[in-house]
Order: sequence, then structure tokens, then C-alpha cells
Amino acid sequence: MKGQTLSEWRAAYLGGQLRPAAAMEALAAGLERDDPAWIRLFPAAELRAQAGRVEQALAAAGGDFARLPLYGIPFAVKDNIDVAGVPTTAACPEFAYLPQRAAAAVQRLTEAGAIVIGKTNLDQFATGLVGMRSPYGAVPNAFDERFVGGGSSSGSASVVARGIVPFALGTDTAGSGRVPASFNNIVGLKPTRGAVSSCGMVPACRTLDCISVFALTVEDAYAVFEQVAGFDAEDPYSRATPPLAAGRRFQRPARLGVPQTPQWFGDALSERAFKAALGTVQALGVELVPLDFSVLHEIAALLYNGPWVAERYVAIEGFLRDHAEAVHPVVREIIGRAASLNAAEAFKAEYRRAALKRVADQLIARVDALLVPTAPTIYTIAEVEADPIGLNSRLGTYTNFVNLLDWCALALPAGFREDGLPFGVTMIAPAWHDAALAAFGRAWQAQAPWTLGATGRSAPPAAADGPPPLQAEAVRLAVVGAHLSGMPLNRELTEREAVFVEATTTSAAYRLYALAGTVPPKPGLVKTGDGAPIQVELWDMPLAAFGSFVAGVPPPLGIGTLELADGRQVKGFICEPWALRDARDITASGGWRAYLAAQREGRA
Repeated sequence: MKGQTLSEWRAAYLGGQLRPAAAMEALAAGLERDDPAWIRLFPAAELRAQAGRVEQALAAAGGDFARLPLYGIPFAVKDNIDVAGVPTTAACPEFAYLPQRAAAAVQRLTEAGAIVIGKTNLDQFATGLVGMRSPYGAVPNAFDERFVGGGSSSGSASVVARGIVPFALGTDTAGSGRVPASFNNIVGLKPTRGAVSSCGMVPACRTLDCISVFALTVEDAYAVFEQVAGFDAEDPYSRATPPLAAGRRFQRPARLGVPQTPQWFGDALSERAFKAALGTVQALGVELVPLDFSVLHEIAALLYNGPWVAERYVAIEGFLRDHAEAVHPVVREIIGRAASLNAAEAFKAEYRRAALKRVADQLIARVDALLVPTAPTIYTIAEVEADPIGLNSRLGTYTNFVNLLDWCALALPAGFREDGLPFGVTMIAPAWHDAALAAFGRAWQAQAPWTLGATGRSAPPAAADGPPPLQAEAVRLAVVGAHLSGMPLNRELTEREAVFVEATTTSAAYRLYALAGTVPPKPGLVKTGDGAPIQVELWDMPLAAFGSFVAGVPPPLGIGTLELADGRQVKGFICEPWALRDARDITASGGWRAYLAAQREGRA
């Protein structure tokens, strides 16, 4: 089963070709105990015991595989995340402790039927983006061992890329769940902060940390995320997912912000690979919008040049004081900077971060998401050994700012550079747009099929991503005029946590009119039976917010039931006939957006 996706594992179990006990036996026989990607591999007896428990759980569920969505599927855990009864080292043997409970994320996965096979190597205390700061050895690139594999979640990315497990847990504070994905040709999902509980994780920067997911495909990464996500009252930084977040999608065509002047540090190979990736995304009909990233780079500088390094000190303060010699020299140097910081500087930096976030949020509001190179370049292990801090910092150029801004991200394979090394891009969006990123990622995977990590296997075709199903706590609303995306009243939807579903048209039974004297200008939609398809957008609005929205709709408009071109019926804007006396029939334009464009160009 090496290099198999979740769906392939499931099919093998459902078809009866495989049982967990036999699968784990075969897997254990092929594991290399001296592989630097691992800190601890479970013995065959432990894997058999887990397989037995999983088989018993299925029997207790009456053989219903749906109740164990990850039945018998092996995974790996970064060794700063707790597995019950197994030492957690954070890549520092002297720091090791024996947790009695599994981390909340690990517990959710095992309850879904997944089997932990081992703990993976990392940059010590999750401090680094290179995968070299560990007494357990450097984790090399899965494609060329001369190059770094990325960090800090180096081991987790490596074992997924080589097909040993179909997914693994990592962590991400400054890019540790994204850079290793890029360097090893896999998917790295960095969720919204607080979407996944951090209980049972050795913190790096507790206010910024996220448990991340590595997988071979977008579908697999998001499926694992859905299993581990959820509010945890024991985690003070856990947050409840907003209503309808799972239904979020980007508008079509999507508008993606790209760096106006990308930084490559002289790496022409990565520069050309990114240009090729932009061509791929444009084939999806995406509009690329060059943006000035200077505010993002200023925020990124706060992470290591500002007082947030003190959070890393707080995480291991007692250990560092008593066992400084046990800490990797580079990690010790970085965290040691906290000694020169004071509380006043921390508050000043937080004020600066908040001010910059306001500017950054306005920047990303101009587009649906950002599209960036995951890392601007890649270095050999020898190069990083010669300049361990300077070169490492360059790798975080497009990752360091994301958690400070409370945004989410999805790292995607984007082909290969001319030297044969993988190249990756990252989609970045505001908090709670995880589902929208995954939906776009599936479209990317379908447009630019990739190989699965370093296995050489072709990725299976990505499933078509249709409109999300209507959720019970939502109303699907068709908007036709000033509430369309980018229009003056669209904020009345977004302020109520409404999520975009799709752009479509009404049936041919409607006529559209430009109403006189409305501010801002609005159209009126009337069902006459002799009209034409009119462009509309569908938005899902939380049921609890729908009443206040309807109450604010001014006459002559109202909310009724509209018929769409495919026969569906949804709530939507209608107009009272008396308002049409002074209105202009604009049905021929096909929609309000097209009519306004024709007006600007003098054609209407």
C-alpha cells in the first residue's frame, strides 16, 4: 500500500483485499529503523495491537465503515505532539516526557480508526525551516539528499512524500507546515488558528501555533483536517468554527493577489517555475492581481526580530535555564535573544502588529486570496550549515506573516524546477476560509495533475467540486444587483457571515429593470414569463441573520422565491410592479454587472 491515498486504502478495506493486522505487519517489515525522518518507530507488536483495536471498533460499529472514516489507515505524528504512553522529545532527548494522554488531534484521528506508526523528526523545539537542527540527524530532501527537506516538520513531510504513510501531522508557526510540503512535492494544510486544538502540543509560540496536515492530495489533507478540527474547551486558544464556514467558496472567476515584485534571492530556477505556475492558474480562468507585499514583509520581520521570540523562551524557560547545553546551538542562539527583551517592547510590537494587520486585511480584501511561492529558493545542506540563520530566514519570506495575521494557507505542488527539484505555491486567505482554499486546491490539482510526493505515482483525478449542499442552519439567497460581490451593499451579506456559493442565472421567465432614484443604484427583477436568463449570485446566509437582512430591504424591493435556470428554487430579490413605471428595461444586458459595464463604456 506504499504511496496509496486515503480513498485507495478505504477501497482495499471495503473490498476485503486488506485487513489492518496484515497491512500493519507488511508496513512494519518495510520500515527502516535508521531513517532520520523518524525519532521513534513503533514495533510490529504495537502496530498489531492498534490494528486489533481498530478491527474490534469496526465490529462494535456493526461493520459500518462510515463510523470509522480512517479505518486502518496509518499516519505519523511530529514529535512535539503527544501520543499517549510514548515519549515526546521535541527533538531534544533531555527534554523528553511521557504523556498519559494523546493530543486532542491525535485522539480524534485514532477514534476515527487511524493507526499511529511513529513519531517524526523536527527542527528542535519547532524552531527552523530547514530540518537540520536536530540531534537525531538532518532530514534530507526526498528528491535529492544534498538539499534540505524543509522544517520544522521535516520528518512528517518526508514520510508522506516517500509514501510510507498517506498523511502526517505537523505544526506551523512560521511556515513549518508549508515549506517542507513545497520541498517534497506534497500538500501542506495550515489551518485557521484555533480551528484545531493545540492541547498536547509542545508550544513554540503559543498564540500563533497551529497543528498542520501533510498529505499526498488536497482531498486527503482536507479530509484529515475535518477529522481533527473542532472546538476544545480545554484549549484556551481554541475557537468555534463560524456557521457555514465549511461552505465557503471563492467567486468565479477567482481574483488572486500575487507579489508585485517577488523576492528570489538570485534563484532564477524558482522564478521561472513560479511564472509557469501562474500560467497554470490562469488556465483556470483566474484573474491575477499584482499587489505590493511590503506590509506583509514588515509583519513577517516581527516574528524573529520582535518580541515573539520570547514566546519560544517561555515554552522551554525552565529547561533552557537548567539544561542550556542540551539545546541545539542555533536554536539556543535564536531563543536566547529573548533575554534582551522587556514587556514594554512586547506591547509596542503588538500595537505595531495590530496597525499593520489593518492594512494587510485591506490588502487581501481586494482579492479572494493570495497566491505566492511557498519558498523563494532552496538550499543545500552544506549551504545552510555555512549560514544557518541567514538562509533559514529567507525561506520564510512568504510564510512568516500568515499566523501573525490570523490567516489560513494551503501549500500545493506546482511542478518541478529545471534542476528536478519540486516547486510549490501557497494559497493564503483570511481566517475560516479553509474550505474555500481546499475547493480551489482541488481545481488546481485537476488542472495541473501531479505525481504523489516522491513515489512516482500519478495523482488520481481530483473530484469535481460542485456547489456545497445547503446546510440546515442556512438560507440560500440569490442576489442580482447592489449586493453582488464587489458591489456597494455586498457588505450586508459578509457582515452576516454569508458565504458565496456560485454564480448562475435565473430561468428565462424574468426581466430586469434599472430602477429610478435608488441610492446606491439598484435593479428590479420581475417574473413576467417572457424574459431572459438573468445573472445572479447565490449566497448562503445563516438562518439567525436572515431576519435582520430581510428587515433592511427597502421598497420597492422584497424577498421572494426565484426560479433558477436548472429548475432550483431559492430565495431572492423581487420588485413590486409599481416601481417599473419610471424604470428602464435592461433585460438584454443579461445582468446588473454587465449593464453597469456597458454604461461605463457608453454602450447603455
